[in-house]
Amino acid sequence: MGIGQILGFVFGTAFASGLNLYATIAVLGLLERFAGVHLPGSLAILGNPLFIIAALLLYFIEFVADKIPFVDHAWDVLHTFLRPFAAAVLAYGATASIPQEWRVLSALSAGGIALTSHGTKASARVAVNASPEPFSNSIVSIIEDVIAIFFAWMASQHPYAAISLVILSVAFCIFVLVKFFSIARSVAQRMIRRVTRCAPVTAS
Repeated sequence: MGIGQILGFVFGTAFASGLNLYATIAVLGLLERFAGVHLPGSLAILGNPLFIIAALLLYFIEFVADKIPFVDHAWDVLHTFLRPFAAAVLAYGATASIPQEWRVLSALSAGGIALTSHGTKASARVAVNASPEPFSNSIVSIIEDVIAIFFAWMASQHPYAAISLVILSVAFCIFVLVKFFSIARSVAQRMIRRVTRCAPVTAS
């Protein structure tokens, strides 16, 4: 792979890892093992059957946990540091053929991308879980899994196209996060004002 292809692979897998780390690793391992895809750097080890089985098992656990309201919040909190860290490790392993300083930079960039997609996923779940109907959480979870698998596949098959998709997706995620925190701040301010008005006034 050339440097552009490696960067496309790194960015695509980083975005996918932020959504679903285990699905990403499982897809990469299956592609390496059965589809004749040669993963860059030292990532060929992901094609080892033990890695594939472990990734699929963890993906199954996440698939179930991610469909249960509030359990998915706990799972996301647990993975807030794991997903970006794992994306950085994947990036570092994929860039074994480039100078060390660029490997570190790509790892940091991958961690940031994964944190962005993870943050958007977690924030969206807060809004979805507020819905009274029971099926939206499962539908959104499945959509997230499909997007993660798609990005992992794109990263390995069409890395240049993956760069463009990641740039657009990260921009969208930042927009969503800004809107979410703006709404959350407004709601918090209204609640504080309401509590303040309802609080009893003590006589001096």
